[in-house]
Order: sequence, then C-alpha cells, then structure tokens
Amino acid sequence: MIRLFKVKEKQKEDAENNTGDITELNLPEACKISFPNGQDDLMNFEVSIKPDEGYYQNGTFVFSFEVPPIYPHDAPKVYHPNIDLEGNVCLNVLREDWKPVLNINTIIYGLYHLFTEPNHEDPLNHDAAELLRDSPAYFGTNVRMALQGGYIGDEYFEPVM
Repeated sequence: MIRLFKVKEKQKEDAENNTGDITELNLPEACKISFPNGQDDLMNFEVSIKPDEGYYQNGTFVFSFEVPPIYPHDAPKVYHPNIDLEGNVCLNVLREDWKPVLNINTIIYGLYHLFTEPNHEDPLNHDAAELLRDSPAYFGTNVRMALQGGYIGDEYFEPVM
C-alpha cells in the first residue's frame, strides 16, 4: 500500500512540474496556440488548426485543451464542436493508444492529421465516413458547404472560413 501511495505521489509531482510540454511545442505552421486564461495557466489552452491542404483547407477549427493534473499519465480532454454532432473527437491517442511517453504535441499533430487525411475506418460520424468511402467527390462538396456555413441534411454548420 505504501508503494502505491509513493507512485501516486510521484505521478502528481511529475504532473505539477510538467509545463515544459506546453512551452516546447513544435507545431505545424497551420496550428496556433493561445491561452484564454493568460500565460500563467498553461494547463488550459486553445489550439486553432487551419489546414493548408485536403478537404478542410482554409477552414479554422478551434480545440480547447484541459490538461488533467495527472498528465502525462492520463490523456488530456479535447473538445471540438465539429468532429461529430455531439462534439466528440475520435483520435486513437486520446483513447486506447495513449501512453505517458506521448505529449500534447502528439495530440495536436493527430488533430491536424484528422483534417488533412480524414479516416473513414474509425468514424464517429458514420454518415460522413460512408460518403468519404463511397463518394469522395460528394464528400468534398459537403465539406466545402459546411466550411462556408450551411445545411447538410437537417444539420446546420456554422461557417469556419
């Protein structure tokens, strides 16, 4: 029991001293970071992704990061309104593939990759995944319509361009 307590204590200490991850980010040019609560709160920040290629080119997508105190032992939570209609992000490093050796940079590159190389094989939005798989051109038309703001079926999408 004492050993488990020491491990938990060490994890908490590591998390408290783990701001280097944020200050040493090596982001793609299409990604920008901001701190809505000020530079003193490095565990809560936003990342804007503006893909420079692919279906989502020139759209701007903002992700809010809330890094848990036990990071890097648990994955941070990422919120995004346009991945599925409930705002969930399907990114394997935030689920089963998370390991403490991964970092915030890994997550941001993963999010960027979702926009430059969408994956229909592990979807949250099954309709979009099916369209991407079966009719990439029509999928591209829907993406452009959503980026500019408009309806796809019964769903309205706010403009992000």
